[in-house]
Amino acid sequence: QVQLVESGGGLVQAGGSLRLSCAASGRTLSSYAMGWFRQAPGKEREFVVCISRSGGSTLYADSVKGRFTISRDNAKNTVYLQMNRLQAEDTADYYCAASLWGSSDYTTPKINDYNYWGQGTQVTVSS
Repeated sequence: QVQLVESGGGLVQAGGSLRLSCAASGRTLSSYAMGWFRQAPGKEREFVVCISRSGGSTLYADSVKGRFTISRDNAKNTVYLQMNRLQAEDTADYYCAASLWGSSDYTTPKINDYNYWGQGTQVTVSS
């Protein structure tokens, strides 16, 4: 079992940047595909981006493509989400998640494919 802790959220003006981190403990992160999801007030949790175990494959939601970048450092057991050109619509609680499914290059946007979740970090973008 792996424990996930997100950090790096906060308040930022529209057009600004934030970098979220997801630190894992309990098991090596290289065993998991990793994803970021977000949930805005009153809305369902939605997929943002994911990265395969190897780091060689990524998948982005259309709404963040070109603005967000996911990366992973398996040696540090940490996954990052660099968010640039933030918009008010990006305001949400952001969650990282780990998936045991698939091969080393497997990516999935499906919430139900993720086995472990962090507690989330809040991102607020002021317009």
